[in-house]
Order: sequence, then C-alpha cells, then structure tokens
Amino acid sequence: MKTLDKIPTGKIERAGKLVKTGVKIGGNYVKYYSKKIVNPELNKDELNEDNAGDIYDGLKSLKGSALKVAQMLSMEKNLLPAAYVEKFSLAQFSVPPLSAPLVRKTFKKYQGQYPDEVFDTFEKDSINAASIGQVHKATKNGKALAVKIQYPGVAESISSDLAIVKPIAIKMFNLQGKDSDKYFKEVENKLVEETNYLLEMKQSQEITKACAVISNLEFPNYYPEYSSERIITMDWMNGVHLSEFTKTDFNEATGSKLGQALWDFYMYQIHGLRKVHADPHPGNFLVSEKESLIAIDFGCIKEIPDEFYIPYFELAKKEVIEDDAKFMDKLYELEILMETDSPSELKFFKALFKEMLTLFTSPFNEENFDFGSDNFWEKIADLSQRYSQDNQIRKMNGNRGSTHFLYMNRTFFGLFNLLHDLKAKVEVNSFKQYLR
Repeated sequence: MKTLDKIPTGKIERAGKLVKTGVKIGGNYVKYYSKKIVNPELNKDELNEDNAGDIYDGLKSLKGSALKVAQMLSMEKNLLPAAYVEKFSLAQFSVPPLSAPLVRKTFKKYQGQYPDEVFDTFEKDSINAASIGQVHKATKNGKALAVKIQYPGVAESISSDLAIVKPIAIKMFNLQGKDSDKYFKEVENKLVEETNYLLEMKQSQEITKACAVISNLEFPNYYPEYSSERIITMDWMNGVHLSEFTKTDFNEATGSKLGQALWDFYMYQIHGLRKVHADPHPGNFLVSEKESLIAIDFGCIKEIPDEFYIPYFELAKKEVIEDDAKFMDKLYELEILMETDSPSELKFFKALFKEMLTLFTSPFNEENFDFGSDNFWEKIADLSQRYSQDNQIRKMNGNRGSTHFLYMNRTFFGLFNLLHDLKAKVEVNSFKQYLR
C-alpha cells in the first residue's frame, strides 16, 4: 500500500483538499444526469460508487476527525447506500500509513527519542493504519508489543474538520437551527478525548481490570513507561480481526460463544460501570486461536449519567412502551418530544418512536435472542427504508433527543451489527452474574 510522507495539518490546506473532492463529486453528477437522459431507467448505483470512492480518497489522505466520521457512518448499514458502507468501512483499519521517515520523526516528536532508542526492535512498516493513528509491532525484553502512534496534526484539526463535514451531516440527519450545535459539540468532545492517549491508557486499565471477570474475553496489558499523550504501547495480541473472522466458515456454537462474550462485555459496562466502550466496530476486536474475544481499543468511552440511564432503560421495557402515559413521559424526559411541538408533530413522533422502540428494544425483553435472525434484520431494513423516504420527516426538526443518545445509539447499532455478523444467539441476562 502507498505510504504518506505528509499529512495536511493547516485548516486552509485541509479544506482545499475537500474542495477538490467536491469538484469530483460534481463531475460525477454531471456524468450521471447525462447518462440518465439517454437511459431514464438508470439507477444511482454507479453514482453512489463513484461518489463513495472519491469521498473516501479525499478523506484518507487527511486522516483525523473527517475520516473518523466516515468510519462512524460505515456502521450505519441501514442509513447509507451499500457503496458508501463498503468504502467507508475501510476507514476502520485499512488506510494509507505514514512512511517510515515520517514515523520516526513523529515518534521522536512525541516521545523524545527515536523508536530504536526505546525498543529492542521496531518494525518500520505499520501493521494497521486507521483514522487517528497507526500500529507498529515492537519488542522489549523479549515481549512483543503493539505501539500505536497518532498522526501528526490530528488533535489540532478536530474543530476545523468537523466544520467541514457539518453541512453534510446536517443534510443527512435533517438537523435544523442552532440546536444542532449541541450534537456536534458532543462529537467534538469525544474526538478530543480519543486523541488524548494518556486518557485512553487510564480508561483502558480501568475497564480491562473491571471486565476481567467476563468469560471468553481477553485484553492486552498497557505500558505507561513507553507511552505518552500521542503514543500508547500495549501487549501485542495474536488474533484475526473480527471482520475477517465473520467471513470464515465458523460454526454456530463459536459465533454464539463470541457473541455472548461481546454482549456480556457491553451489558456489564453499561449496567455495572455506567460507562461504555462506544466504538464497537470490528477493527477494535480480534478473535484468538482458542476462540476468545480480544478487545484492543478504548479510546472512545461514554459516561452514562443517571439522569439519562434511568429513563433510557425504562423506555426499553415492553410494559412502558405499551402504556401511553408512561411512554409519553419518558419521551419528554429524554427530550425526544418537546413542549414546543405542534399537535401534528406530537402525533407523528409518538407513532414513529413507538414503532422504532418496539423493534429495537425487543432483545431486552426476551430471555434469549437470536441476532442472526433474518426476520429481525429485515424489519430493521424495512423501517429504515420507509422513514428515510418519508417526506414528512424532512419537514420536521430532526434535533431530537438528549445528546447522550448519539453515542449510546451508536453503541447499540454497532453491537447489534457485530452480533448479527456472528449469527449469535445470546442469553440476555447472563451479564448479571458478573455484577457485584
């Protein structure tokens, strides 16, 4: 794979890169409409494929927050056309890495020494390159290590990157008015945290210690002495990326064993720790030779305050959804409904969220749940398609719900997708055995 000798770090330089991408997209539309004149039946598959490729190509050389947003969107399998999901998913762990000279320069800047002065061996070519940093294999005193190095300029460009992608997100999610700023602020704050590797080290050690009791789950050890604000060093863990594993011919029992570990891991964090690893994409998990699950990244941790946790999980109960008065109370409490809503908005969003929550909370109201069920996913796809094409939604303000929904919903969508890929059948309340 081609390596990068330089990453644009200035606001003007980064914006200019995306302007060029915009010009390419404009050209794609001209090409599409020209072909459609000749062939009125032409669909948008080719247009989506061209646009997804050009957008990804523009973002992958920038890295950082803009690419991270693409990674987040790749998890929304029922929101974006398949071409975007396929292309953006490459941002999880397959982007052009920094060149060897730039790696040495960056490491020296952050750590004060060159890699070969710190480690016994250090592989100059990265093993894995993602949106915010890349991983190199090293050894020290006979121990194999993974060294994650953050790309230069990423932390300093978060605000400007989000300003660039904001118009796209506003259109995609139908956000209106100044209220949308609170959602972007939530994303910005989380991205700032993700670029602070000292914070990630602390969070990693706390969560791995607390979750060590969970069966079939492994974590690396972390090494503060070889880490800094932009470098984090941990054990090298042998395994296959979860996305690669799910493409193999694994048996049902293995999928369910891994899925149960994943489910228990997330439920234990949410209900026991009141914080959660809010980035459940397959690039953050490995499967070991003994078929255990390995969690390797804790950069995005979402704290769950009681004022959100309590009504959120009250609303997941079947009896609350079916009780109109209680259901409406929770919708107001979670800022899904607002006092300023018109009667038509109240009627529309009440019906919308009742249908959505009845479907999405169904796993919580069963003793056992089959995430591999095609029926469950067909219903999700159908619901997503219907509401994505509903013109009435476009006329209404999409600024709905507590800002805490952003990362909690992202967590559950990502978790459900991983469990579906594993075709996992899980025991829903198994995690309770680990709660003290």
